[in-house]
Amino acid sequence: MNSLLNQINKEAVPDHVAVIMDGNGRWAKSQGKDRLHGHNSGVESVRRTLKAAQHAGVKYLTLYTFSTENWNRPKEEVDGLMNLFVQTITGEVEELHKNKVKINVIGQLDKLPSMAQKALQSAVDYTKNNGGITLTLALSYSSRWEIISAIKELANDVNSSKIVKEEINEDLFSSYLATNGLPDPELVIRTSGEHRISNFLLWQIAYAEFYFTDVLWPVFNEENFYEAILCFQNRERRFGKTGEQIKMNN
Repeated sequence: MNSLLNQINKEAVPDHVAVIMDGNGRWAKSQGKDRLHGHNSGVESVRRTLKAAQHAGVKYLTLYTFSTENWNRPKEEVDGLMNLFVQTITGEVEELHKNKVKINVIGQLDKLPSMAQKALQSAVDYTKNNGGITLTLALSYSSRWEIISAIKELANDVNSSKIVKEEINEDLFSSYLATNGLPDPELVIRTSGEHRISNFLLWQIAYAEFYFTDVLWPVFNEENFYEAILCFQNRERRFGKTGEQIKMNN
């Protein structure tokens, strides 16, 4: 594991890594357990991934924790997940604060149970001045919801003459998104062998690199994270240019 970390070029680490954590249920089933057992085990993978990101020098880590579509899951599973969020954030906040982690939350938070809202807001407030890695939890989150909400707010500001439509550009629109203040992800990791975006950061990942792994989330570890970083560093990011143009500019 340390050898993989040592192979990483610290000068070329993506500032922002986003992770679609997938496979908790399938892993639990393979162990003869219920889905909540998989979600509980997935918390340890979050700890490992955060630690790996810190060691690699990543500045922003965003985790797709609970999508708006996940509300359609069985009530027992959803209730268990909400309790798990509260227990985890309450139990981890001191350690996160000690390690200079700044906690951020995006999504339709008003849909969360009041206990979850209070626990999350308390963690955000407690760590808001920390200068280490920013850990963003996407909870009750949908990128289509985010984009539509941004359009509505932008339209209201145009109608109230706060801005004029000629001012609207990509940067201005981005400032209306839930991720305002965060750089766009440069690397998106998805576990469990699925090759979908699943309504996650659709605007923000326009030029991100994607890394798909068959590893199920509960067994995703530091080594797997470093492998993703190394894969990212071996790619040529052209942003619409030719490979020759990139080489000339370097």
